[in-house]
Amino acid sequence: MSLSMFASFWAVSMLLIITPGADWAYAISAGIRGRRVIPAVAGMLSGHIVAAIVVTAGVGSLIAGAPGVLSSLTVAGAGYLLWLGIGVLRHPPVPVAGQDENAGSRLKWMLKGFCVSGLNPKLFLLFLALLPQFTDVHAAWPLPLQMAALGMIHVVSCATVYLLVGYGAGIALRSRPRAALNVSRISGGLMIIIAILLLAEQFL
Repeated sequence: MSLSMFASFWAVSMLLIITPGADWAYAISAGIRGRRVIPAVAGMLSGHIVAAIVVTAGVGSLIAGAPGVLSSLTVAGAGYLLWLGIGVLRHPPVPVAGQDENAGSRLKWMLKGFCVSGLNPKLFLLFLALLPQFTDVHAAWPLPLQMAALGMIHVVSCATVYLLVGYGAGIALRSRPRAALNVSRISGGLMIIIAILLLAEQFL
């Protein structure tokens, strides 16, 4: 594969990553909570890695071609986002003294992060749509290895952006409880809106 192919994929990948969505909302929530950014981001990255492996292995095309499986995954992901968003609205994370000890276990934040990205069918479809377009059948690398390399570029880019978003939110909002409360409510509302759009797209 040529360096220009990698660069082109990275540019497209970054355009998608820097668009705020459920991942951003979760990273911001973790940043406000305190020392939960790394486990939250690690969980989300795990979901991206699983999606990349599934698509690279060829299973992704089977999922995309099975409406029942994709529909179930969409409903499950939307339901989880809806539940998570309602939880954030009911108990919006705000910076308070001693919150690091009361913010929940790191494993819990990691599992939630995995569900945020791993239950998102759009992620699988994104990889299915993008990865093959940036591969070269005449390259020395086999196609699965090419797609795996592109998937890892996407994961590293996600890690960079989500960590910046999470820690940036923590730095900017930990000393501003009122602003943190408003941002938390926006994050929760965004999760709910995304969930409703996923369900509406599925059933309508």
